Amino acid sequence: MESLRLYDFLPSGNGYKIRLLLTQIGVPFERVEVDILKGESRTPEFLSKNSNGRVPVLEIEPGKYLSESNAILIYLSEGTEFLPYEPFLRAQVFQWLFFEQYSHEPYIATSRFWTSILAEPDKYQDALMQKREPGYAALKVMESHLKVHNFFVAERYTIADIALFAYTHVADEGGFDLTQFPAIEAWIARVKSQPSYISITEDILSAVEYA
Repeated sequence: MESLRLYDFLPSGNGYKIRLLLTQIGVPFERVEVDILKGESRTPEFLSKNSNGRVPVLEIEPGKYLSESNAILIYLSEGTEFLPYEPFLRAQVFQWLFFEQYSHEPYIATSRFWTSILAEPDKYQDALMQKREPGYAALKVMESHLKVHNFFVAERYTIADIALFAYTHVADEGGFDLTQFPAIEAWIARVKSQPSYISITEDILSAVEYA
């Protein structure tokens, strides 16, 4: 893969998934900041890249775009240690990717966005309360699994871990108390100890430039 360009919003956990994986597999990329708070993902130019108006978007080559963070993770991890080849193990990875987007991200990520990114928890107080129970339910599912497993699939670090780590490790920024989930906290430490780990706040810019 060459000359990858990532359209991203730095605080985004969905964008962070891609930055983390690209860094850990050693693939250079150029990051282009898209300030969603200023409506930059809703401009005609951006919508021509992703009609859904969301980041991240990966430009694989000029004019060839891929959106949806977990789809990008799958694409980038093909043929690497981050995505198992054996069909059942691959399906387990996909299982957790679907769980993350359906049962986890809508509650934990959205709460963080309202509370810490927009910094308007009072405005969204009622909606935040509605996110609490399903958000904690997702964390309980993860805790149950991690009590008996070091990672989510095949006892090794995969994109399933990257996908779930992105918003879980900053869940406190949305008002979720992780101290009641010791297995999750231990897993977070394991993820942070992986080679070439970067934090969500690190602005990684590639030396690769388009001619």
